[in-house]
Amino acid sequence: MDVRTQAVPAAPPSARRTLSTLFAANFVLGTAETLVIGLLVVISGDLGVSVPAAGGLVTAYAVGLAAGGPLLTMATVRLDRRTVVRGSVAVFVVGNLLAVVTADYLTFLVARGVTGALHGLFLATAFTVATAVVPREAAGRAMAAILLGNTLAGAFGAPLGTALGQVAGWRGAFVAVAALGALVLAACWFLVPSLPGASADDAGRGQLRNAFAPRVLALLVVCFLVFAASCAAWSYVVPFLGEVTGVSGAMVGVYLMIYGAATAAGAYVGGRLADWDASRALVLGLTGLTLSLVALWFLGSSPVMVALILALLGLCTMGMAPSLQHRVVGLAGPGAPLAQSLPASAANVGVATGAAVGGLAITGFGVPAAVAVGALIGAVAIPVAMATSRLRPVRE
Repeated sequence: MDVRTQAVPAAPPSARRTLSTLFAANFVLGTAETLVIGLLVVISGDLGVSVPAAGGLVTAYAVGLAAGGPLLTMATVRLDRRTVVRGSVAVFVVGNLLAVVTADYLTFLVARGVTGALHGLFLATAFTVATAVVPREAAGRAMAAILLGNTLAGAFGAPLGTALGQVAGWRGAFVAVAALGALVLAACWFLVPSLPGASADDAGRGQLRNAFAPRVLALLVVCFLVFAASCAAWSYVVPFLGEVTGVSGAMVGVYLMIYGAATAAGAYVGGRLADWDASRALVLGLTGLTLSLVALWFLGSSPVMVALILALLGLCTMGMAPSLQHRVVGLAGPGAPLAQSLPASAANVGVATGAAVGGLAITGFGVPAAVAVGALIGAVAIPVAMATSRLRPVRE
């Protein structure tokens, strides 16, 4: 076990500027990712499609990120990382502007898939840059800074964008996101340093072999289980609050904000835990996640307890994200540039699976069953995480 207790050298000002820029860029990209959810009804009416069809825009983005992100990362692995960051953000801005000017649903659907893939490429590259500009002992905190951008986007960026969309129309909201994207592109242009891509010897089959080695796949299974457990319950938290807790109306938003704030705190604290001991952090985080869902099952009728439990759930879920990224990249060794894209893919598949399984549970047994399913998945994940704690990268 590698427990580091020594002081970590402070990152130089140039590194802090780089991390701030990558954080801001991921905040904008994350806002665009979740913005559609709050504007589904408006978009469906404007494009003349059903609400479920408009929901396909959310799915297209997730599929693009999960599948396209690793493919684009592999295709660009030999390019300078600064060039990839600039290019991914630039094309992302164009993709969002395309959504604004189109009146065709299929064009919008394709644009969402492409922008999702570019988001996955950006994440992989941003993690590589972030960990390159800080001391090795601060790698977890650097990864957390990137993840925090996406977390705050869901907690604050998307709600603000939704509010703007209700006033200025959904196209106006996407124009605002594209404008912010142009600003962060300018920041990336000047504040992200040049960083060579993988050499010819490290690219190609070597990347695939190391990034998809069994030891890495084992951690990706943990990542999948973490988000499947959390999202089996979280996806249906609104009906749970209404039917079990007795919370409705504006108060639902308060509970959602509590969870969102907790995920942001979790991403921040999780970076420090990843630098301390990523393997132990995963076991502790999964234990907390599972216990929070068990508590939600038994104490779901108490509004006060539910607020505290949702805070713990958000803290534990996102608190594990930096450790998952840290462990996957560490186990990939020479395949790290490609492996940087894989946790986001596994997480997206976990989110989709958790939501689907939770939905099936609700259909058969009622709303509380989704919480029970999440707790069961979490309980299965704990021994899996414990087993992976012994894994170490193979040095070549």
